[in-house]
Amino acid sequence: MDELDLLKKDWNKDDNKYPKLTYNEIYKMILKKSSSIVKWIFIISLLEFAFWTLISFLLKGTKSMEHYDQLDNDPIFISLVVIGYGILAFFFYMFFRNYRRISTTDSAKVLMENILKTRKTVKQYVAFNLIYLVITTFFALYISLNRNEVILDQIEKAAANGEAFKFYAIFIILVVLFLAIAIGILLLFYWVVYGILLKRLNRNYKELKKLEI
Repeated sequence: MDELDLLKKDWNKDDNKYPKLTYNEIYKMILKKSSSIVKWIFIISLLEFAFWTLISFLLKGTKSMEHYDQLDNDPIFISLVVIGYGILAFFFYMFFRNYRRISTTDSAKVLMENILKTRKTVKQYVAFNLIYLVITTFFALYISLNRNEVILDQIEKAAANGEAFKFYAIFIILVVLFLAIAIGILLLFYWVVYGILLKRLNRNYKELKKLEI
């Protein structure tokens, strides 16, 4: 239970014991809470980016990732990476801008609008990450099936034994299974972290709505 909720609870207990806060005082409390939440959304998005970047560097050069080194020289994959980083940079800018806007808001109506914009930006950010994961995974799958020497050798052996369809089916099922697990983990992470923050923002939005009535 946060400071605003505690004050409301106290007000309901005894109107004479606890002073009534003015509209501006309540607004400033909600503004401070909202600004803090959006700041954490910005910080967590940067930490998330740093984490995945660190993981990619740690995995690079390992034996398990040797088969995918050829992707680094593929122009289409390089373009995907550049576009991905560019869009992520845009989202980081939007998160920071939302934080700055909310921090300097001077009316409940504008604050409500900025809260809605922040919620929309977070949802778009989550959607982009999931869609980008699917696109890059299937592109890596396509490259592996056409250029990876180890996989091409396995395809030839499967074809020689009349099991080419079985090989492709198993390969695709494994990729889809990997995607399902990865998306599930990401959704759980986003639901736990960003979901909680958005829920608090939504509660602030409802409080502001009451003030405007």
